Amino acid sequence: MTTLSIIIYIVALAFMVNVVLASIVVFYERRNPASTWAWLFVLFFVPIFGFGIYFIFGRDSAKQKSFADKTKTDYDILWGYINSNEKLSREVEKQSFSYDGIALGEEYKYLKDFAMLNINSGSWLTYNNKLEHFIEGDKKFDALINDIRNARKFIHLEYYILRGDSLGRQIVDELTKKASEGVEVRILYDYMGNLFLSKDFYHNLIKMGGYAIPFISPKFIRINCRNHRKIVVIDGEIGYVGGFNIGDEYLGKVKRFGFWRDTHVRFEGEVVDQLQIRFLMDWNYASQRKIFINDYYFPPKKEVGYLPAQIVCSGPDTQWRNVKNSYFKMVNEAEKNVFIETPYFAPDDGVLGALKVAALSGIDVRIIIPGHPDHPFVYWASMSYLGELLEVGVKCYQYETGFIHSKALFIDGIAGTVGTANMDVRSFGLNFEVNAFIYEPETVKKLEADFYNDLKECTEITREWYNTRDKRFRFMEAISRLISPML
Repeated sequence: MTTLSIIIYIVALAFMVNVVLASIVVFYERRNPASTWAWLFVLFFVPIFGFGIYFIFGRDSAKQKSFADKTKTDYDILWGYINSNEKLSREVEKQSFSYDGIALGEEYKYLKDFAMLNINSGSWLTYNNKLEHFIEGDKKFDALINDIRNARKFIHLEYYILRGDSLGRQIVDELTKKASEGVEVRILYDYMGNLFLSKDFYHNLIKMGGYAIPFISPKFIRINCRNHRKIVVIDGEIGYVGGFNIGDEYLGKVKRFGFWRDTHVRFEGEVVDQLQIRFLMDWNYASQRKIFINDYYFPPKKEVGYLPAQIVCSGPDTQWRNVKNSYFKMVNEAEKNVFIETPYFAPDDGVLGALKVAALSGIDVRIIIPGHPDHPFVYWASMSYLGELLEVGVKCYQYETGFIHSKALFIDGIAGTVGTANMDVRSFGLNFEVNAFIYEPETVKKLEADFYNDLKECTEITREWYNTRDKRFRFMEAISRLISPML
């Protein structure tokens, strides 16, 4: 067999493999058209490597089968918990079937149906809550370490990234001390997000009786379906959720990023139970050592204040794209303004269309993205979408003081959400996400005040500036927009 014959054979084989994979993408995976065309582009124009890229990033059907059992088990755990509590069961039933079941003031009237929407995700609206929010890592981690030191019964952590650097070691050392005192300590981490973490990093914690396990088994290469959730629950009384992972860069100590601007919230009150149930569902999926759900992990809550809030989760383990649907609903409900902060902006057509309609309706829509991005292709894709929004009057900004990682959306000074979900296709459907939704004007206005302060650190992306971008920028923008469903 000649060298030329071998080359022809390999090319033909690669072409046939591409045809088969393209057929799978088109006919079997039920993707949206944008994602389908993006994968077809890769498979046809990157013959051999396209197969590998698809195998790692694009296997939707494998994802669906993997998490089908988790979805069912989570449902049974959640509703078993709800139905075991007669008072809670009645409250959830009220919120599910009656507008009158939602005890919000007249100023919340148009948000009532949005509040009920998330009952589909098992997220009931709670009222007895207290919130503290953080925009700088040092204050957030000082509060977290103090709460860890005061823990009496258990500490549950679920993080996408927990670095083996100075902050990571400090947190794990504090947890190890608590484990040695008899406090239950459980850490659930994403395997891909901690791929290069030393195998011995949790040795002392485990030796003292603590647990640290990956969310998904490392047996398989799974770039998608990352556990992007960031949850801490302490004694069933305190809960954290937001954008900060655990690592030195989140303290602004990594030169590449500089100052790190994020948003994280600390709850006391009823809504902590929703963070707890999410952690337990994820833990029982990943661990051989299941947690029996009982009153020990859901203690009675003292009165801490009035702050309507709920926790909404979405991902491959939920039936609906709950966070994305909530973003969409919030934008559609807005009457005055929509403020968004996100490090990655690559929305689907539904959310993009809602933002356009809002702006065309005279609503003040403003979006802040990083001016110094960590992923250039995402930045160029973001610019492509923002270019469309500039045409309809959306005001767009680049944050210049370090890196902004905050994932937040506020409407009309009445409702807001802070959590782990970016405004992109990956967070909408591929990753496991969790957001806190807040319906209390005074609290939302405080969060909005941070948004206004951030505007002072931004450069506005004007139509004039956007129209003068060079040919290379336009080319990279076009390519990035094409593959944005895969980013």
